[in-house]
Amino acid sequence: MTTLLGVLGAGLVDPATPQLRMDDLGVLRGDGCFESVRLRPDGGLDDLEPHLDRLARAAAALELPATDRGAWRELVAALVGAWTGAGEGVLRLVVTRGLQEGGRPTAFALLAPVAAEQLRQRREGVRVLALSRGLVADATVEAPWLLGGVKAISYAVNMAALRYAHAAGADDVVFVSADGQLLEAPTATVVWLRDGVLCTPPAAPLGILDGVTVRRLFARAGEHGFGTDVRRGTLDDLHAADGVWLVSSIRLAAAVTALDGKPLRVDAAAAARVQAACGG
Repeated sequence: MTTLLGVLGAGLVDPATPQLRMDDLGVLRGDGCFESVRLRPDGGLDDLEPHLDRLARAAAALELPATDRGAWRELVAALVGAWTGAGEGVLRLVVTRGLQEGGRPTAFALLAPVAAEQLRQRREGVRVLALSRGLVADATVEAPWLLGGVKAISYAVNMAALRYAHAAGADDVVFVSADGQLLEAPTATVVWLRDGVLCTPPAAPLGILDGVTVRRLFARAGEHGFGTDVRRGTLDDLHAADGVWLVSSIRLAAAVTALDGKPLRVDAAAAARVQAACGG
């Protein structure tokens, strides 16, 4: 399945034809934001409107010119209408600052199949390494220029953390603050189960991403027999938990099977209920 590409204001374009200038500030400086939305096998999208909300908040935090929400909906509908894949897709909505002198953002959407590795991790789980982010938990309160909770395209640090984990034989990372508090994964939110209650760290004041899929999970948790709690945690909470997951829009809920080389409890029945509540 060839990736589909759409440009805001222009509609569908040939993905093999160059569309992005090399002096775009998204390329030169990583100056922009994005969202990833899951396209289900039935052709529906998970939480498009909340993702558009978060994209708008990120653009505002970056002081990017606003993009038209209705135009995004039209572009997304065109991409989904042209999609012929039988499996799941990942829809990426991207906004960059554009050209230095242009004054207009570059905005486009990509639709491609979900990577086999992400589907495998959803099925089989992930081994995780805990890494320090090097800042105290509430650092972004006094330093808002650190862009805590903004889904910026500047992912070099996150990708470096994943490469470090892979070199150590792990699949993913859980970031902790310099004062030992749980934060998030490079591309996911951390959730743990204790005594029937699903827990996750608060987005504010920790400066982590407000997870769209975690919100859906928590909204449906009661239907699947879970309570919910948004609270601070530590690595000790994960080691003592009845289950730990990395929750994200595309992988949904990937069970954490080991943390820093130590096995974690994996309850297959609970994991299936969490996955169902996420929409999988």
